[in-house]
Amino acid sequence: MVEIKDVTFSYPGEETGGSLHHINFEIRPGECVLLCGKSGCGKTTITKLINGLIPHFNQGNLQGETVVDGMTVADTPMYQLSEKVGSVFQNPKSQFFNIDSDSELAFGLENNGVDPEIIRKSVKKAVTDLHIESLLHRNIFSMSGGEKQSLAFASVYAMNPNIYVLDEPTANLDREAIALLQQQLKQIKQQGKSIIIAEHRLYFLAEILDRAVFIIDGKIVREFSREEFLSLTDEERREMGLRTLYQRNPSYQIKGQGGGELEVKNLAYRDKHHAIFENISFSASAGDIIGILGKNGAGKTTLMRCVAGLLKESSGEIYYHGKPIRGKDRNSICYMIMQDVNHQLFGESVWNECELSTDGTLQDAEIEKSLEEFDLLRFRDKHPMALSGGQKQRLAIVTGIVAGKQVLIFDEPTSGLDYDQMCVVSQTLKKLAEKGHILLVVTHDMEFLELTCKQAIKVGVI
Repeated sequence: MVEIKDVTFSYPGEETGGSLHHINFEIRPGECVLLCGKSGCGKTTITKLINGLIPHFNQGNLQGETVVDGMTVADTPMYQLSEKVGSVFQNPKSQFFNIDSDSELAFGLENNGVDPEIIRKSVKKAVTDLHIESLLHRNIFSMSGGEKQSLAFASVYAMNPNIYVLDEPTANLDREAIALLQQQLKQIKQQGKSIIIAEHRLYFLAEILDRAVFIIDGKIVREFSREEFLSLTDEERREMGLRTLYQRNPSYQIKGQGGGELEVKNLAYRDKHHAIFENISFSASAGDIIGILGKNGAGKTTLMRCVAGLLKESSGEIYYHGKPIRGKDRNSICYMIMQDVNHQLFGESVWNECELSTDGTLQDAEIEKSLEEFDLLRFRDKHPMALSGGQKQRLAIVTGIVAGKQVLIFDEPTSGLDYDQMCVVSQTLKKLAEKGHILLVVTHDMEFLELTCKQAIKVGVI
């Protein structure tokens, strides 16, 4: 049982506004509760109340109390809470403590002083139950974003908590991995576990959720039963800023070779052990928005890093306006917005982050316009690391826009974004295409692909 009793909370520096206002609700054993609403509405803050990050790590003005399995969270040490509550964060790297996957799977149990033999059995059971044999004996830093997310979930599963708290767990997952997560959630629910999930992608929860809690600006506006939530019309859903409730199967044209300013010919990349991708060829013209599709770990991001000049390909060539262009020269025409945006946010404020991305010639009014389009202008003086996951993602996209490069590469640009902001990203990419940019977009987001891309290339077998 989880009980949140009249909780009001504000982070330091936000005392006048506040992040949560008089939150009251409970989660019963075996129940799956969805927290939904636009980016920055307070979903993640509520998850932090339950797993104890508030108030044990995130300080602020807290009123009211949260009770988990009879324990008042504020008065209970984190090690005790971790025995009852398992958390999977939006950025899985933030919860890893090891370099290799096997050690990570065992870490939580080892940290709680569990007998080694029980640890071995628990890890083996987690691997078997979740079908993640392919993640064993791996360097975590060599994994794709989706593989890291699956490992993070398995590490929590091995600890066998009664309550699972998940924050945007599908943000980096392909369709197959989302289907696997769906089965995993069904499994733990059948075991009587409680699930609290903050999500923007909703379709995979249709068969699992019991209730949906809709939040606006830190306030619970309405609670829906499963039947009420799934009965929302598309118009009602869009007005609420929510993603589709049903799986999309978009149609698109496979992009091949044949003219264009940018030509990729027989590109391959191999690490010390095996080929990441081989014989990739395609061309792109000004105004193209091309989706880059493939399973987690297929090499989509690696391919884009080669195109951007961030990695050196093993073989093949890239041409720009008919002439070969080497890696270091590609940096002058390409800008890549990474999947983990924490790697590319360096500024002291949101405004300063945009300034760092320009060559000094961009007018302040143009930066203001881009920030306003993505609902970030009100955070202009805030440190980038203090933004929510979705807000950081939007800021990274803005930096790519203001950089003014000809080839813009987006790696999962809609992860962590609500429906409205996904539409803003889609419209922005279309506007950039109209201005003559070439846009390459790595995505697992079929709703976004349907809205944005008429052409795509496939990396690996999907």
